Amino acid sequence: EGAELATGGSRRGIVVSTLAEAHFFAAGGFDDILYAFPVPRWRLAECSELAQRLQQFQVLLDSPQGLEMLLQNPLPGGKRWLVWLKLDCGNARAGIRPTDPEALALARAIAQGSPELVTLVGVYAHCGNTYGCRDIPAIQAIARDTTAAVLEFVTS
Repeated sequence: EGAELATGGSRRGIVVSTLAEAHFFAAGGFDDILYAFPVPRWRLAECSELAQRLQQFQVLLDSPQGLEMLLQNPLPGGKRWLVWLKLDCGNARAGIRPTDPEALALARAIAQGSPELVTLVGVYAHCGNTYGCRDIPAIQAIARDTTAAVLEFVTS
């Protein structure tokens, strides 16, 4: 019910952190889901099934190896992998640092490589480093730093 309220009844544009959540929401009629963790090889078949079943099932990438894995495992029926480049703006959990020279090269490889197989949707950053914050100003500082890092990256 909460997700339906949050999406204004559209049942679109939700983010999940596990594939169990993706299956739960898909079974509930949600057809636009972002799996907010770089796709591990051992979850590729499950992600492929969701991508084929839903109107939009989006995934994160944070490495050239992840891109190569998707390119080597195209979706059938004219569907494409819809990917977001996962940036690590201080959380140190997953993603590529936006200041890493490889980050821009990876974004270009996704965007210009084989768009009929893998399409770059955007960049994604998660402020998980706010979890340890003790007050609102600390959270706001992390949000400002993350926003600045993402904006600098996308305008490079």
